[in-house]
Amino acid sequence: MKNRCLKLSIASGAVGLLLSGCQKTEDVRPNIVLILADDLGFSDLGCYGGEIHTPNIDNLARNGLRYTHFCNAGRSCPSRACLLTGLYPHQAGVGHMVADRGIDGYHGTLVQNSVTIAEALQGCGYQTALAGKWHVCNNIDPKGDISQWPMQRGFERYYGNLNGYADYWNPDALFEGNSPVKAEGDYYYTEAITEHACNYIAEMSEAGQPFFLYVSYTAPHYPLHARQEYINHYKGKYAAGWDSLRIRRFERIKELGILPQSATLPEQDPQCYPWAEEEYKEWQQARMEVYAAMVEQMDEGVGQIVKKIKECAHADNTLVIFLSDNGASSEGHLYNTIERSGAVWKKDDMFTKDGRKITPGDIPGLVPGDDDTFGSYGPQWAHLSCTPFKRYKSWVHEGGICAPMVVCWPSRIKDCGAIRRSAYCINDLLPTFLEIAGGEYPDSIRGLKTIPIEGVSFANAFMEDSACPDRLMFWEHEGNRAVRQGRWKLVSEYPGAWKTLRPYPSCGRWELYDIETDPTETCDLAAERPELVDSLASLWREWASRSGVRDWKEIGGENWY
Repeated sequence: MKNRCLKLSIASGAVGLLLSGCQKTEDVRPNIVLILADDLGFSDLGCYGGEIHTPNIDNLARNGLRYTHFCNAGRSCPSRACLLTGLYPHQAGVGHMVADRGIDGYHGTLVQNSVTIAEALQGCGYQTALAGKWHVCNNIDPKGDISQWPMQRGFERYYGNLNGYADYWNPDALFEGNSPVKAEGDYYYTEAITEHACNYIAEMSEAGQPFFLYVSYTAPHYPLHARQEYINHYKGKYAAGWDSLRIRRFERIKELGILPQSATLPEQDPQCYPWAEEEYKEWQQARMEVYAAMVEQMDEGVGQIVKKIKECAHADNTLVIFLSDNGASSEGHLYNTIERSGAVWKKDDMFTKDGRKITPGDIPGLVPGDDDTFGSYGPQWAHLSCTPFKRYKSWVHEGGICAPMVVCWPSRIKDCGAIRRSAYCINDLLPTFLEIAGGEYPDSIRGLKTIPIEGVSFANAFMEDSACPDRLMFWEHEGNRAVRQGRWKLVSEYPGAWKTLRPYPSCGRWELYDIETDPTETCDLAAERPELVDSLASLWREWASRSGVRDWKEIGGENWY
């Protein structure tokens, strides 16, 4: 079932009336710069209540908009598939991760009859470039099938990693165009992404046509790597521990007006334990200090990108959007294992660029940050990053799917600093950009009939908070499922998905929340509204059937990492 709350105004005559601001080119359509963070929690940014130093993103918010209910698909590659295609992840071919499971919807790479943002915008005269993470293909070997790599999916310029995460000092699967490249010299990946993004802006600004730039940072996804000068900014800042800092963030979020004063902070997550019980407090502080440093350096990169836009005289007529692909990650690297506890992927052969052995894992006393470490910050700090919500990345409670989004467009946005409370989804970006660009979604591509787009444009929401009361949004990831219609959200956590975690008492059954009055999902109304539960559950099943969602047990279930 589709919902079209906002109609695309794609007639070329309407574009001229739609746009204001004068970029000094022959084409007055705006440039579009989309900046994506990786595993950034809802409240990590200063403008969303966090204590991390993010002045550049905060400045975008002061001169633009903050969204309180912008949703993603709950995990990196499914979210990226939605973002790029305007579809749900199963339709786009990335129903779970990038492994090919031999099942339609789960081949782990974009399907041929999907259309990427770059292909759609290129079709209406935009230049296109990507700097950073791709993570929507299952081949990273240039001798194999590269048909789903960025340069083959609409991007004219590309520098970045094709896989899911990167060693910041020496990333794997790093490419420029279709050619593999290596990190050299005093290299740090976040800086390299920023540098290439700025170079692309300078190059594309010389042409007489607008551009689309997708900046896909890997920060602050693990491994925890950061330059010491940034880590030093946070020494002692996390000594109070995750419990009290979570309460401080929650209070700050309400002060900023992001949540109503009546909002309730959910109880501590089942994965977590009190700070008072932590044996290795100094080591735990060090983990969060590195994470914060990674976010700050990414923010510095955003500032450099905005500065380059201004230098090229495009500031007023460039739409800049900053968002995260999912909630904060509770994934841990226990000792010498990578990924969640219980995984069996050993990394005994990891070395630095100069040949020193890397010690991977979250080992008490092993301070992360340097190039010979490979660690994460764990569920305790992720719970802080996800304040004020439940759960984390991979789940479809709000902690997994609701992320910060900041929009700045000086020539269009007049109520600077405003907060937008209406709900939108990451697959809405493609139709929004097409409306702004005056483009049309193609009926066919590569000789195939295209899949009808699922997202809706929210371009009107840049001017006013345009609500879609009947809008339906759906989720499924690793058996976790949800549907939202207007103020109502139905959500269920898959029972036993990860044996190492303690499930919620409601695990496995549907929970019902009024997100408008209870944005933190603390008051389950399922028992009081059984007819609404049945109605929304029926809609979810209908969507799952037409979208190619398979039963989680059928495709690997709890043993599938």
